[in-house]
Formats: sequence, structure tokens, C-alpha cells
Amino acid sequence: MDEKHLSKRLARAAAYVRPGDRLADIGSDHAYLPCALVLDHVISFAVAGEVVPGPFQSAKKQVESLNLKENIQVRLGDGLDVVSEEDQLTVITICGMGGHLIASILERATQQKKLNGQERLILQPNVDEYILRKWLVENQYAVTAEEILEEKGKFYEIIVAEKEEALPIAVTEKDLTYGFFLKEQQDPIFRKKWEKELKKREQVVENLKKAAIPQSEKIVSFNIQISEIKELLKK
Repeated sequence: MDEKHLSKRLARAAAYVRPGDRLADIGSDHAYLPCALVLDHVISFAVAGEVVPGPFQSAKKQVESLNLKENIQVRLGDGLDVVSEEDQLTVITICGMGGHLIASILERATQQKKLNGQERLILQPNVDEYILRKWLVENQYAVTAEEILEEKGKFYEIIVAEKEEALPIAVTEKDLTYGFFLKEQQDPIFRKKWEKELKKREQVVENLKKAAIPQSEKIVSFNIQISEIKELLKK
């Protein structure tokens, strides 16, 4: 992967950035995503944020080697601590992290008033999608698009969200667990992921049945999840 040939997961995240957006890419991974978007003339301004000095230096070198210092500012800091109101951001990307971590970054940013509610959020969790969707709903963000993809044996979901004053629909546990759009679309990667999750839960139940101490409550809980996934996959 390089700035001209993004990985599949970053290329799909990039597809939701609109022409002329002002971007903050948090956890920027060599600044590949902002560099690609600037080189493709999609955007002309971006902040690439890194919390660890090593990746921060790598991102700086990448931006400098492409002569993009006028367009991309690489900043060292935790989450959205790296941005300010003067950046006039219109989109934020946070890719390749756990949903719990992404939610905590957004929660901290909300408390610090780093978000003005006008930004599009393009989020790409690799685990804990439920936690992230729950945070979005609780903070009046509507999920406007979702995708799922597989890369190097890992599943990634893309969740695009925008602020709404009032959410028009009742949100269910199934929406939060399986996705607002993904569970309806059920593309082959979605089905592959949940078939794998089904087998995991069935194996857990078999192991619990063999436990020295009775695990009846846990078995009931996992069996409920198993039934729900089976019902989901019937579609």
C-alpha cells in the first residue's frame, strides 16, 4: 500500500469523502488516506493526527516526500485533541481501530467541544461495532451509510454518520448489533462474518457444557444469540 494505491479498507473509506471537504484523519497510518485524497484533487486541506511519536514521524516524512506540507498538517496528539475550530473541518475519518476506542475518542472530543455537529463521521471499526453505533445514536448521530469488507482475514465495517437534532426512527438492538443497512443488504461478506460468529458461539456453548461448574445462565444467553443469528441468516 502507498499514497496512490490505498488498501481496500482505506479506499472504501475515502469514497465517502466529498469533493472540497476539510478532513481530519485520526490515527493516520503514514497519512496514506489524506495524501491520496489530495493527490486525487478530492480535497486540498487535511489534518493527519497521530498519538505515537514513531507513526507521527512516519506521517511527516510521507507528507514531506510528496511536497504536500501546504495541504496536510501532521500533528501529534491524542484523538481529536489535534484539531481546532480554525481548521473548519467538514469530515473526520477514524479507521482501523476498535469500536470502543473510536467511541471514546468521539466522547472525549464531544466533552471538549471539538465537534461542532456539522462534520460527517467516517468510521471503520474492526471490533465492537455495537458500542460505536450505540454511542452514535445516544449522541444524536444518524447512520447514513454502512459497508462491510474483509481484508487480510479481518472484517471491517464502515459506518458513516451525521448529526441530527432528532432521530426519526426507533432504534433496535438488532440495528446496533448487525447494522442499520448491513442486516438488510446481507452481502456475502456480511453473511461470512456472521456465519463465523455463529460457529464461535456454538463452540462456546459446547465448552460451557463441559465446565466443572454449571454454566446454565451463560449457556442460555449464548443460545439466545445463536437463535438470533440463525434467524438473521435465513433471509
